[in-house]
Amino acid sequence: MSIKKYYAIKDNTITNAFMSDVSTRATGSNMGASDILEVFSIYGQTISASVTSSTELSRVLIKFDITGSSAGSLKSERTAGDLPESGSVNFYLKLYNAEHAKTVPSDYTLDVAPVQHHWQEGTGLDMDTYKDLTKNNRGSNWMSASNSLKWTKVGGDYLTTYNYSQDLSTGLEDVEVDITPLVEGWIAGTLANYGVGIKLSSSYEAYYSSSVACCEDFVDSILLNTTGATKSYYTKRFFGRNSQYFFKRPTIEARWDSSRKDNRSNFYYSSSLAPSELNLNTLFLYNRVRGRLTNIPGAGTGNIYVSIYSGSALNIEPSGSRIKLVADSAHVESGYAYVVTGAYVSTGIYKASFAITGHSGPRSTIGTSYDPGTGSLTKLFDVWHNNSGSQYFTGSIKPKKLDAQDYNKTGRYVTNVVNLKTDYRSNENVRFRVFTREKGWSPTIYTVASRAIETSVVESGSYRVIRIIDNYEVFPHATGSNSVSHSMMSYDVSGSYFDLNMSMLEPGYAYGLKFAYYDELVQDWVEQPELFKFMVDEYGH
Repeated sequence: MSIKKYYAIKDNTITNAFMSDVSTRATGSNMGASDILEVFSIYGQTISASVTSSTELSRVLIKFDITGSSAGSLKSERTAGDLPESGSVNFYLKLYNAEHAKTVPSDYTLDVAPVQHHWQEGTGLDMDTYKDLTKNNRGSNWMSASNSLKWTKVGGDYLTTYNYSQDLSTGLEDVEVDITPLVEGWIAGTLANYGVGIKLSSSYEAYYSSSVACCEDFVDSILLNTTGATKSYYTKRFFGRNSQYFFKRPTIEARWDSSRKDNRSNFYYSSSLAPSELNLNTLFLYNRVRGRLTNIPGAGTGNIYVSIYSGSALNIEPSGSRIKLVADSAHVESGYAYVVTGAYVSTGIYKASFAITGHSGPRSTIGTSYDPGTGSLTKLFDVWHNNSGSQYFTGSIKPKKLDAQDYNKTGRYVTNVVNLKTDYRSNENVRFRVFTREKGWSPTIYTVASRAIETSVVESGSYRVIRIIDNYEVFPHATGSNSVSHSMMSYDVSGSYFDLNMSMLEPGYAYGLKFAYYDELVQDWVEQPELFKFMVDEYGH
């Protein structure tokens, strides 16, 4: 699956709000053990002859495990190859709205900025009266980052680089901010990881201009803000890391498109009907040794090469000279139009992309099959080798002719998950195999007698995951032009497939899989009616 979640390892709300006496500030309060995080700004709750207005603010601190040595940190998973390299993955900070009975602000902006130095979480709980002061001289608050370090500036010290923001119109929205450059800086070690602070943008934090220490307790806790708001924004709440709601905890979500489009069973000759990029076919080589994907010793992580041949007299093996391919600078060089330069994908997996015309081969090879209507070869052989010609693998392809009807399919299918089980353990990483055939398909005598019905390859397929009890959408379709296509399914000769890590699903619940395919006729994605259910258990049955 091309999505991973990394949950917060500590969080806290810090505030300079007035306590119930409306004269003493809660600058020493700590809320590190609370299941709620809170951001607000209150303007003018107290007014005196010498202080024309007051400002009360609340901010949030959150930290994630980025470079920890234990399994599960972002850096360790990248080192292990479970997380793509920089440039191939996006990271999103996600905070989930916590509904409450108090006023909800609207039309404002939240800022996200990296914290400048270490801070302690603390064990406070009270978010109403702020009676839980920093316990045992440990924990962060409005004035201090820890028991031994005060903030340089009250309310927290934040970097001015790697700053992000999100506008909220109703105040009920979840927060989702792309913080990819910040996370990559943390992973690379070019920026120390002390987490992030979430606060109202300065123009929405309350206006305050007085610097006279006269009438308010802890006057030094006040942020002078001469461009701030003269109205209150009270109060925005999020679920914290101690929340009982499994899917609502603060998280960094890694998303990338890991779909592999293996055209071996859906290989087309070049056509003037298609643009050049759609005339390319991609083949994959999966080098399994005793059931495990293993790098080819002669290729390693470097280039691999592919040549295409017609068939022998019985059309069961490659024969004759190599077939000339369509030259393009990225895959087939004009001076070497008989060889494809392939590439390493991941452990034991290689790929090669190329285009070929239907008349690339000889027209009169004894025993070689041709389409009598087009004169095109009906079977090709792909030979994978090194740059000196030593062969690694030989495969076969049955190419198709690309015509208007094939290029404009309806997108209506019958779908089945062929390896679906009733329940899974929460520590399983499952590869689901999806069988599809066109709706309205009429079998022939041959297909009825066959043991296996050939699957229809869906090149543009997406999946989503819902929780059955309340229809909560755990993972939505991600197919839009402005989103990372992390819900796209891969496909090969056996049909579509995708991986799902069950640890990202809360145990003890039933979940459902829904599928959508792109319909060329309506120029949109069409979700299929089938729902496939399964259970996730802590240990399985």
